[in-house]
Amino acid sequence: MGHDLTTTHIRLSPIPLHAERGLRLVRGEGSYLWDDQDRRYLDLMTNYGVNLLGHNHPEVTAAITAQAATLTNAHQSFDTPARDDFLHALGVLLPPPLTRISFGNSGAESVEAAVKYARVASGRTGIVATHRAYHGRTFGALAATADAKYRDPFAPMLEGFRHVPFDDLGAMEKVLDDSVAAVIIEPIQGEGGVRVPADGYLKGIRDQCDARGILLICDEIQTGFRTGAVFAFSREDVMPDILCLSKSIANGLPLGVTVTTEAVSDRVPKGSHGSTFAGSPLVCAAGTATLKLVGDDEIHRRAAQAGEHFIEKVRGLGLPQVREVRGRGLMLAVELKKPATPVIKSMQERGVLALPGGGTVIRFLPSILIDDAQLDEGVAAFVSAVRQSG
Repeated sequence: MGHDLTTTHIRLSPIPLHAERGLRLVRGEGSYLWDDQDRRYLDLMTNYGVNLLGHNHPEVTAAITAQAATLTNAHQSFDTPARDDFLHALGVLLPPPLTRISFGNSGAESVEAAVKYARVASGRTGIVATHRAYHGRTFGALAATADAKYRDPFAPMLEGFRHVPFDDLGAMEKVLDDSVAAVIIEPIQGEGGVRVPADGYLKGIRDQCDARGILLICDEIQTGFRTGAVFAFSREDVMPDILCLSKSIANGLPLGVTVTTEAVSDRVPKGSHGSTFAGSPLVCAAGTATLKLVGDDEIHRRAAQAGEHFIEKVRGLGLPQVREVRGRGLMLAVELKKPATPVIKSMQERGVLALPGGGTVIRFLPSILIDDAQLDEGVAAFVSAVRQSG
């Protein structure tokens, strides 16, 4: 007997997977969001770093609107002008060895593909990640993610993954053997608290991998386009074999890509990986508009200066509650000597949104188009919240 849809009233509610912020957001523009009470909030979290160019950027919005009126989706077995434009825009920014690409819908999917490609290309199964690493929460990505709170409820994990201390080349070298397919690394750890390694760390990993025929996967899902350069790995003139990008690459629309060298791509069997929605014309149009804007070196120079401005301003306050201020470009964190959550809540009450990055860390991932006056507005709310919480 079928359901009578005229009399069935099922009220759906979300599985409680996220801490509720208590806000109902209705619109955004630039570095600000508004709730349903028309209260304005300075957005220093940008949905975990997604809205790199802020909300409702006119050029991105125009690209989305035009594409939505033309063709929103098409399987990757068909060529589309929107996808071709995206490939060209990203190709302009990539270093030459990274010439092959596959599409996904998120950072986790980008990592999933990277792990699969590394295994099939190397003929090995081992993957080495680091403590505090965050690479996503699907099963392959989750195995590379370090935090027990994400892993333990779904154990056992996918086999073959090991974790070593971050920013410790000696610890890395001890586990690299003939079973290891790849090392996966965030050039700067994001979820782990914006941990910036010592100069030479990424280059050291590259050298260790080269000595043993091991692939290097750079997870730039959060660092990409945010740290004062297009890619964070370029700071040490390091070249990964596989590059994971997502979050800000389409300024808010769901897009992830996995980019590889020819050597890796040539070992991936045809038809062995795919995704129905990935690489749709709509998200590619948003991605192209975003990439054209972030191809401007001046934007990255400005982001680097803005990050230095923030760090110097907070450090200069000499707050006794602050343990450390760190970051690069507009990927920033303040580590407190006490829990961060009460301060984050207090900042929200003052009209500023920020993120946790561990129990005592507040993370700031604003738009890279934010200006100093807006950053100062955020710092003022932070200082007030810290002092109120004692």
